[in-house]
Amino acid sequence: KGNTARVGGGGGGGVTPDLSQSIFQNAAYSAVLRRYSDFLWLYERLHRERAGAIIPPIPEKQAVSRFTPAFVEQRRSDLEIFLRRVAVHPELRDAACLDTFLRADEATFRAAKTMKDNMPNMMMSMNPSDMSASGYGGQMGMPMTSPGGTVSTEKKIKSWFSETKTSIAGDLVRSPDDDLFDEIEQYVAGLDNQMRAVSTQATGLVRKGKELANGMFEFGLAFHLLGRSEQEVLGSALTKVGDAADAISVLNAEHADLEATQFEAPLQDYVKTIHAVRLALTRRHERRLAYTARLSELNAKQANLMKLRSTPGQEAKAYAAEMSLQRGQAAADAARDDFMAVSQRVLREVDRFKREKAEDMKRTVYQYIEMQILYNRKMETIWADLIPILENVPLRDDQVPAAGVDVPAPTPVSLPNDAIPGAPPQPAAPAQMQQQQEQQQPEQQLPTSAQPQQQAMPPAAAPPVPPVAEPDDSPDASGITDVPLGDTMMGSGVQYRNM
Repeated sequence: KGNTARVGGGGGGGVTPDLSQSIFQNAAYSAVLRRYSDFLWLYERLHRERAGAIIPPIPEKQAVSRFTPAFVEQRRSDLEIFLRRVAVHPELRDAACLDTFLRADEATFRAAKTMKDNMPNMMMSMNPSDMSASGYGGQMGMPMTSPGGTVSTEKKIKSWFSETKTSIAGDLVRSPDDDLFDEIEQYVAGLDNQMRAVSTQATGLVRKGKELANGMFEFGLAFHLLGRSEQEVLGSALTKVGDAADAISVLNAEHADLEATQFEAPLQDYVKTIHAVRLALTRRHERRLAYTARLSELNAKQANLMKLRSTPGQEAKAYAAEMSLQRGQAAADAARDDFMAVSQRVLREVDRFKREKAEDMKRTVYQYIEMQILYNRKMETIWADLIPILENVPLRDDQVPAAGVDVPAPTPVSLPNDAIPGAPPQPAAPAQMQQQQEQQQPEQQLPTSAQPQQQAMPPAAAPPVPPVAEPDDSPDASGITDVPLGDTMMGSGVQYRNM
């Protein structure tokens, strides 16, 4: 059913086997049906019976989409988590209301809820002391009734006004643990602000992850269209890039869902748990107000009794005032014991909360890190598979080679100095040089006797550079100087021989 959960023992599920063996002793009621309002009754009654305990958070009410299959399943899962936490809670597992919730048949359970529903809403929100002076009594936190079965409305209203007056006055009773509780309240308030900030950032990360998934889908679609416009190998490679973007889009969507369930949800639940700690501290403050109000009423009754005793003829009224004083003293003693019991319960609960907080945070962060490592490995694999595909795309002449592609080394080309702008002219070879000189000189035969004799050059001395003779008017001078055989001519870095 839409807002109905099945709670059972043995084969019914919903609770741990050990718990079912100790609670579901009657086979006739090994499985019961409970609605969301029944779970809400259990939550509120636990605050009454075990004031100061950190009550596990219960799923919030939802006005719309309450009957969709997804919402019903999520609500069922959340209620099961709540019930399991209550069942193993050291301060709650033996509560009478939990036993009634799990074991009572339909008629008995409705009767128990009717007794609660008869209480005024003002007292439900106040959660006053469950002692006789405030209209409550016993560990169960059940309202004390008159012989007619109704709670004295006048007493409850007087109690509420008395506690409100005490709260406004601010003169509360002191206890030895007040300084410690002040430190706890400051710690919890700071932790609440910090965890809310972390939870908000986690929600933003999940939202950005879903946006990134949509962006990668659009990115892949664009590359698919681009690949269709190309041909052969390049078009196929671009299509592969689009496929990789689609795969990463799916990966990002799955990763965002995991972050929502394994990181965002635990942090939000932790914020609710911190709120439950603050509610436990509030219950102690309410008991402190109740105890202070009972003391104030007791002092007022004592002053009234002293006044009546000192007045002649007021013996009857003095006797009634004395009886009222005795009831007031009993109420003050009960309120003091209740205040001390709640204070000790809060201290135990805060100590347990700190221990479990460290374990929960360690587990949550560790799971988040593992999830990120796995996500990045999958993404790296998808991108890495594209590298060989892109390397096989042929390159054009004007393209820069891709990384890892072997390019042959360039072949050196020799160019003459005349072809290089700004370079000095390259000297001609010996045959060319002599041919140029013959073209510049008159065509005549030099006599053999006119040729100069070779002179022996010292072996250690460097051969002189022969000058180029200019033509003159001398008839026996040709202006041509023979280069001795075997000598080496040097010029502009080029060596040559005259053969």
